[in-house]
Amino acid sequence: MPRTPAPDEDDDLDDLPDTHPPQPVYYAEQALLGALLLEPHRLADVTGIEPNSFSNYAHGALFAAIRDLPAPDPVQHAQDTSWLNAVLAAAREHARGLTASYLHTLIQVCSWPRHASAYARMIETEHARRTLRAHAERLALTARDVTLPQPVTATLAAADALARCVDDLAARFPPHPGSLPRTPAPPPGDTHDGHDEEALDEERLLLATATAHPAETEQMRWLTVHDFTQPLHAGLWQCLTALTRRGAPVDPVTVLWEAQQRGLLTTGIEPAHLLDLLAGTAGSSQYWGERILQRAVLRTARDVGHRIEAFTEDPATTPYQLVVGSRRALADLHALRTRWNHASTPTLTASPAHTRASAPPRAGPPRTTAPSASRISR
Repeated sequence: MPRTPAPDEDDDLDDLPDTHPPQPVYYAEQALLGALLLEPHRLADVTGIEPNSFSNYAHGALFAAIRDLPAPDPVQHAQDTSWLNAVLAAAREHARGLTASYLHTLIQVCSWPRHASAYARMIETEHARRTLRAHAERLALTARDVTLPQPVTATLAAADALARCVDDLAARFPPHPGSLPRTPAPPPGDTHDGHDEEALDEERLLLATATAHPAETEQMRWLTVHDFTQPLHAGLWQCLTALTRRGAPVDPVTVLWEAQQRGLLTTGIEPAHLLDLLAGTAGSSQYWGERILQRAVLRTARDVGHRIEAFTEDPATTPYQLVVGSRRALADLHALRTRWNHASTPTLTASPAHTRASAPPRAGPPRTTAPSASRISR
């Protein structure tokens, strides 16, 4: 998670260059530390935070020193600075840029030590926001990583970790009225996922193979039109499944006629082109369908990660709004996970031997191997 790095040995915190204006939580951290330095017994009122809850590394080191050292006698503390000196020495072991003058600044900026618990709650809230953002970023990055041998497995594991983070937030921050986030959702990422032609080839191969073997589509109810990257391909899949479920004959000509009835033959889409597209079969429908669904899972995971990131970047979004918004976003991915589990469960239907031999693992990085893909991508 993003945190301010420890100052260098010879740096004074008051003289550090400030490239970004401090966020409100920075002042809450200063106020809390000032309260604890001035009245150490206020530590008993502080709950829900740890040293790593602070956005500033040096502040976290100071909090750790305050927490770990025995509290001073109040009378003695009011008369000398021995306890403050001990806190500074302990904190400097981890943040050597800390100085006595900065501790004096912290004490000066806190005029309300009795508000220590409120400051701690502010710090806890921002730490929760940063933690959730880190999990959302990890989900999006994992879904985009084409080097992973099992990308869907890794992506769903990252989604599970994000869901556990959301559950932790829900346990620590109570619900309240008006819990829906008001942050506009970011536009979805590109429909294509960086392998445009490969994705289109796989969709063409599925359509052609399913036209040649329509009975296989009955076992593929886990694949929906929303999983396709191109509207025309989604419409043709709808035509195929509709014909199959009606028990109608299925071949390139009947699919073409169904496409005309559904208004798919728009300007720029020639009937001959569709007939050519539906003629080049390779492998099994199940295999190509799984490839398409895998892309949909990864694409949705990226979009979910970006949506939750957007929630966390809006400072007006409360912790419980983060919970509600995140759970709604994750629900979209959960629905796809259910369909993926149905698709990847082994069935009695075997694919042709040459397809199994040449095809990569189901959850492996996208790779088109069928020799006819280039011919039908005209």
